[in-house]
Amino acid sequence: MNRIKVILDQKGIKQTWLAEKCGKSYNMINSYVQNRRQPSLEFLYKIAEILEVNVKELLVEKEDTK
Repeated sequence: MNRIKVILDQKGIKQTWLAEKCGKSYNMINSYVQNRRQPSLEFLYKIAEILEVNVKELLVEKEDTK
């Protein structure tokens, strides 16, 4: 799971803008935002750079299921 949607909302950025900056389709970015797909680690770093956040801010820690 990722927090791309949360960061976009906090910054007031539209998915279409991010898609243009990343060189990806809106549908691909939307699938990341909706957590239907997960970006590669390399692409996650690119998204973090574009959004000017630390890559850790885009990640959700896995909860302990014990």
